[in-house]
Amino acid sequence: MSNSRSELMKARRFLPLFLTQFFGALNDNLFKNALLVMIVSASIAGATNVNTVVNLAAGLFILPFFLFSALAGQLADKYEKSLIIRRIKLAEILIMLLGAAAFWFGALWLLLAVLFLMGAQSAFFGPVKYAILPQHLGDDELLAGNARVGMGTFVAILVGTIAGSLLGGTANAYWLVGTVVICVALTGWCSSRQIPLAEARAPSLRIDWNTPRISWQLIRLATGKRSVFLAILGISWFWMLGASYLTQMPNFTITVLRGTPGVIALILSAFTVGVAVGAMFCGRLSGARVEIGLVPLGAIGLSLFGIDLYFAAIGYVAESPVDVPGFILRIDGLRVLLDIALLGLFGGLYIVPLYAMVQARTDSQLRARIIGSNNILNAFFMVLASVLGIVFLGVAGFRIEELFLVLALMNVAVAGFIFL
Repeated sequence: MSNSRSELMKARRFLPLFLTQFFGALNDNLFKNALLVMIVSASIAGATNVNTVVNLAAGLFILPFFLFSALAGQLADKYEKSLIIRRIKLAEILIMLLGAAAFWFGALWLLLAVLFLMGAQSAFFGPVKYAILPQHLGDDELLAGNARVGMGTFVAILVGTIAGSLLGGTANAYWLVGTVVICVALTGWCSSRQIPLAEARAPSLRIDWNTPRISWQLIRLATGKRSVFLAILGISWFWMLGASYLTQMPNFTITVLRGTPGVIALILSAFTVGVAVGAMFCGRLSGARVEIGLVPLGAIGLSLFGIDLYFAAIGYVAESPVDVPGFILRIDGLRVLLDIALLGLFGGLYIVPLYAMVQARTDSQLRARIIGSNNILNAFFMVLASVLGIVFLGVAGFRIEELFLVLALMNVAVAGFIFL
């Protein structure tokens, strides 16, 4: 490759894809969080049972990853990839136009349908996004490219979460959110038009439209190479941990830390920025090769700082609500914030090499389908995170900080397995 890894962000074979996935992740999280804020604040008529609607919204966004990831993997292997990406981004514009109309009319059922459609276009984008990277990057650039994509994704999640929450709470949220998501979708489509061609790797593949059957077949296909399947399980485990922490953090901040909404944003930002920084460190520490040795290091950090978060939480005492300046000025508050940021950082070190490993060790004719099976398992493990939360917090009566300790101890076992 003519460009060095340091010049990757300037290269046409990488930058347009980076921007396309950035704006896609930004739009997903902006729309989703704006909708959740409007539901919780009763801005939308029909949301009588808020908890039920919020959980339904979360489920509707994840459901398409079960339904369409297998089909998406087949399409990405069979057809030229830049064309698929442009069509997905065009679909996003149409979905956002429908979303803007749904916001304007305050139609809750239509907004939930749009959320499902957004999850669907994300499910189709995932396999082609990761399958195209090895075609445009050299072997010595693959980990650096994944690190930048990972960093960009989590920054987009952070920006989308904050922007969506702020826009959803404004007086003019109906038309303001609709206008912004359309503009972001148009920007993503424009960047997708600059992605270079990436030829089909399996043009003779016959598409199987039976979703349950092909999903099971792809998972079995992924088990064919042990190292790849273990990497996929490692990725799915991280998404379960991340979903568990992110889901519980708002309630943890309010009930344990006695924090204001501003502290919730600070805590979530610390975790997300930590993952982005960890992803970038991963690219620098690995050099020109896929350094799988960083995965055990990441797993150890996830366990150590997860355990320390428990002890920091039980030692934290606040008699009255704490705002952002008050939280930062507390030594015990800084300890909690540092633990959460380092959880994210070591998570970034853990996850990036696993994605690069799946790409590097998978046959190019199967790569998109294997990534599709990865997305199916990711979605399953994220649902499992919700089940664990219900079992430990609801049925067993654990406190949130005790759930964090359980997760950290479970990760010790996973780290041991990774070492072996």
